[in-house]
Amino acid sequence: MVGGGGVGGGVGGGGLLENANPLIYQRSGERPVTAGEEDEQVPDSIDAREIFDLIRSINDPEHPLTLEELNVVEQVRVQVSDPESTVAVAFTPTIPHCSMATLIGLSIKVKLLRSLPQRFKMDVHITPGTHASEHAVNKQLADKERVAAALENTHLLEVVNQCLSARP
Repeated sequence: MVGGGGVGGGVGGGGLLENANPLIYQRSGERPVTAGEEDEQVPDSIDAREIFDLIRSINDPEHPLTLEELNVVEQVRVQVSDPESTVAVAFTPTIPHCSMATLIGLSIKVKLLRSLPQRFKMDVHITPGTHASEHAVNKQLADKERVAAALENTHLLEVVNQCLSARP
């Protein structure tokens, strides 16, 4: 891994795009709000669609497109158990040797950390069989100390924040 093997290595190279012409997918429609969700007296459990809605608009670090538009995240790859306070998100890099895979995973993880109650345990990982360094990237994303250290890196945090910011 470039950059000393830490989470987010390979960020900010500024060279040629690895995947210059990615496939672009149709965005799914906005989820209509139900009467039960608007009723403050009814407990509102967190489900896969709600998690997908949180991460679908994350910006790709290389392209002016969202992770949903690149099919990096899909609702079918999100699993949630509100009673057990667990969330699992599998993401699929656009190419098997994507050097941005760790940064994408870190951006998903940070979005969830900032959005969900602290009771949730999060597992963000690469969809099995879709990346050459899947095991190494997953190990980095699962290591709380490495993730915390990565987020102390001001340049890396700036890049993550750009991925999480709304596009103009």
